[in-house]
Amino acid sequence: MSVPNLITIFRILLVPTVVWAIGVGEAELAFWLFLTAGVSDALDGFIAKRFGMQTELGAYLDPVADKALLVSIYVTLAVVGLIPRWVAIAVVSRDVMIVGAVVLSLVMAKPVAIRPLLVSKLNTAAQIGFAAFVLASSGFGLDVPQAFSLGLVFVGLLTGLSAAAYLAEWMRHMAS
Repeated sequence: MSVPNLITIFRILLVPTVVWAIGVGEAELAFWLFLTAGVSDALDGFIAKRFGMQTELGAYLDPVADKALLVSIYVTLAVVGLIPRWVAIAVVSRDVMIVGAVVLSLVMAKPVAIRPLLVSKLNTAAQIGFAAFVLASSGFGLDVPQAFSLGLVFVGLLTGLSAAAYLAEWMRHMAS
């Protein structure tokens, strides 16, 4: 068990705490916990690369931690009414579609290699940024409706584009 993997496990363990904080209306605490999770994500990646501590376990754990955090936060933010439900549905549906495509590929004996696309990296950054913005706005009493609307459109658009890009890649793979 490497240090980066322990940091990633810590990030996974933060997920229920962030969800709890949002659920009980402690958006400021949820913001700081979410920020801690983000810093830990950067830290585990830096340590793994800088000190040659990359592991196969880490290659699986890191995206699981990222998805667990983002999906949980978007669902919770929608449940408590801080974001529209359609955004949470889009975020969750995209991830379910990707996982479903990978599983279907395995079942059909045509395993697909998952590699992050540029639009997917932009999408993840937008989702993280928007979630942090929503938590900060709620936690610190900021009222910036134009930024909220812009973030909502940006996340919705990038989530849709990312889903479409992965679907196109998967269809090309399955047709080959």
